[in-house]
Amino acid sequence: MTQVLVHLRLFAVFRDTLGADLIPVELPAGSTVADLRQALYCRWPTLRNLLERSAIAINQEYASDNHVLSSGDEAALIPPVSGGQPFSPIP
Repeated sequence: MTQVLVHLRLFAVFRDTLGADLIPVELPAGSTVADLRQALYCRWPTLRNLLERSAIAINQEYASDNHVLSSGDEAALIPPVSGGQPFSPIP
């Protein structure tokens, strides 16, 4: 069976937790971003909650879950951004 090799870039908490900023992921030919997400859930089940809330970009463009992957694609796993306090003007 033919495989596609995707180069997965990790940022922030993913990079810190997994100790890498780029990892290879092999998937069956015809796989989509949703399939990539599922493979990541299986590989790192403790990160599932964070993975579910993270965006995935393919070749530097945000991608929907039905985007079909090609061998050599660069995927970026982008965790949700949060923090800070709600804005309130100084009285």
